[in-house]
Amino acid sequence: MPVINRIADFAEDMKAWRRWLHAHPELELDCHETAAFVVDRLGEIGVDEIHEGIGVSGVVAIIEGQGEGPTIGLRADMDALPMSEETGLGHASEIPGKMHACGHDGHTTMLLGAAKYLAETRRFSGRVALIFQPAEEKSSGAKVMCDEGMMERFDIAQVYALHNLPGYEFGHFATTPGPIMAAVDDYVIHIQGKGGHAAYPHGTRDPLIAAASIAQGLNAIVTRDLDPREDLIVAVTQIHGGSAHNIVPDTAMIAGTVRSFDPDVRDMAERRLREIVAGQAAAFGVSAEVEYERGDPPVVNHAREVALAGDYAYVADYLGLAVIDISNPFENPDILNMTMGAEDFAHMLDARPGAYLFLGAGEGAGLHHPKYDFNDEISPIGASFFARLVETLQPV
Repeated sequence: MPVINRIADFAEDMKAWRRWLHAHPELELDCHETAAFVVDRLGEIGVDEIHEGIGVSGVVAIIEGQGEGPTIGLRADMDALPMSEETGLGHASEIPGKMHACGHDGHTTMLLGAAKYLAETRRFSGRVALIFQPAEEKSSGAKVMCDEGMMERFDIAQVYALHNLPGYEFGHFATTPGPIMAAVDDYVIHIQGKGGHAAYPHGTRDPLIAAASIAQGLNAIVTRDLDPREDLIVAVTQIHGGSAHNIVPDTAMIAGTVRSFDPDVRDMAERRLREIVAGQAAAFGVSAEVEYERGDPPVVNHAREVALAGDYAYVADYLGLAVIDISNPFENPDILNMTMGAEDFAHMLDARPGAYLFLGAGEGAGLHHPKYDFNDEISPIGASFFARLVETLQPV
């Protein structure tokens, strides 16, 4: 896949940056060592401004172009996941229980590569705001940065982000106007019964039987309460309770996640979950409490910005960007349109127009897998996309 020649020249530097980041993962808002690495590279690159400590450990750097113009924001996430790595690679995580299993090390590298090129050439008007964000996986770093006034402080007019996608064709881009990633909600159900000896079940109120019935009932939300043309997931991912073969426990716990796109569907799912829990608890003579936490909203791309990112000849033809209209998703079913995954970049798109795109990484272990590793060969492609996007949208 062709890339900008100058970016190809320092592709090995990008690989070294990425592998250092991979070996030193950090979680949530605590990305201070990662941020320090980013700041050091930005200083070497020669950006005009570096602002630290936004969203606890986030960094925003500014590159001035030629002449007056708006500020375009480019975002990369920096945090890793709380899981152990099983790749056996020379640059594998050095921190037990932490791993860059989603490619945020690569996203940071792609943005640093674009920064190096843009700082050298400055063939654009206005300014570029390089956003290095912590806590995408948990704690919603994008929301924290926006709540601290990042968009207003740096006068960001539009914002874009890339995410690598294993299993999708190498070097190909995919995006869509409108919803592209789902809202994410989490729930925990605490069931209080009456424990006792398993040989005398009539003297108990078994919370495990209630838990099993609740879990089955939650499946009916998608199959019986939802228009089949809508999108919704209500997943039970945990059931805990009991400690021995001959004991009926006092308590049980159910937990899971809910994914949706439409606000009305989101409201319906929460309402029906609470009703099913209450009804099943009453039926089995136990009590139940629901903790329901609304997370990030859906990622909704702005149609104009998707068109701007995809319709310009250089971006679309040279880099092979594929833009889909989700009203006709079956025209090319091999191209991604919407996913039930979630992303806190939704908050940045709520604050400013922009677009979120996927970049195919080719074959390899999937995201959040212990044997995943970011494909360094796509770093120059992602950096080239960011750079040309700026030059195309904000020409001198």
